[in-house]
Amino acid sequence: MTTDYKSLKLIATSSPHIRGEQTTQTIMRDVLIGLCPALIFACFNFGVRALSVTAFSAASCVFFEWLYRRLMNKPQTVGDLSAVVTGVLLAFVCPVQIPYWTILIGDFFAIVLVKQLFGGIGCNFVNPALAGRAALLASYAGTMTTWAAPGHFAPVFGSAADVMTTATPLAQLKGGMAEFLMGRYSPFDMFLGVIPGSVGEVSALALLIGFAWLLYRKIINWQTPVFYVGTVAVLAFLFPRGGVGNFDWMIYNVLGGGLMLGAIFMATDYATSPVTAKGQAIFGVGCGLFTIAIRYFGSYNEGVCYSIMVMNLFVPLIDRYVKPPRFGAANVEKKEAAK
Repeated sequence: MTTDYKSLKLIATSSPHIRGEQTTQTIMRDVLIGLCPALIFACFNFGVRALSVTAFSAASCVFFEWLYRRLMNKPQTVGDLSAVVTGVLLAFVCPVQIPYWTILIGDFFAIVLVKQLFGGIGCNFVNPALAGRAALLASYAGTMTTWAAPGHFAPVFGSAADVMTTATPLAQLKGGMAEFLMGRYSPFDMFLGVIPGSVGEVSALALLIGFAWLLYRKIINWQTPVFYVGTVAVLAFLFPRGGVGNFDWMIYNVLGGGLMLGAIFMATDYATSPVTAKGQAIFGVGCGLFTIAIRYFGSYNEGVCYSIMVMNLFVPLIDRYVKPPRFGAANVEKKEAAK
């Protein structure tokens, strides 16, 4: 008896064959939901321009991805929402008064040069949003290091030149103004986010709410954020500066700048972070070490952006050496060593 296999309509695909309910779109949607608390607080802290800059950045990233794939005759991927996440994150690491045309350049760099030219989602070797920020910082340093004071709202349209600006907490720490900073902003102010800084980085509370959501939805693991923040906290506690106490120096280093945002939403990017729990822990420790090194010994007072991008380059090496043994496969190296 012969079987007509053509009539069975079998679907031949490569392994693995077990599929879950999560898709790229649902994952990105959950990430956007996790970013909402920080965006809401940004509007409270900096005004409606925080929302308009974020929306403009997200729309620009979607447009650039659509245009590139249209010109290259490739299947459209804008529906997976990854471009929206990139646009939101890029806006989150920029000052609220950044001109729209400036962030447009960052969006183009992130989507076209970093993401699409390397093959699209999952093929980029560094985080596109952080790469876009690095490009903007290198090209427009003055704009990218001018911060609106909390409660001084920039207009949605037009020039923001009249907005009151001030130094960020990390800039004051770097400048030896630790005592002045602690007299101006309490640890509670730092935790809540009533401080100058980038659009989405200021409120540790809002970011931790997003972190809890991502853990609940099983979008990310805890290893990278915990080991990243923990490494910075331990090193800052052990090696304080500025003539202040160990605990105070640690708190202001952890809550100031983009550490929370970077650890939770940037360092956990699927395409540019290790796939194993052990690898993610190593990745987090490496990010923390580079962050402290830049803050302590570099001329730049932040360090999160470059730390994550540098560690992104080590991800293939980390994955290679921490991957678990294949089930049923003999460990050739151990056998050869035993001879």
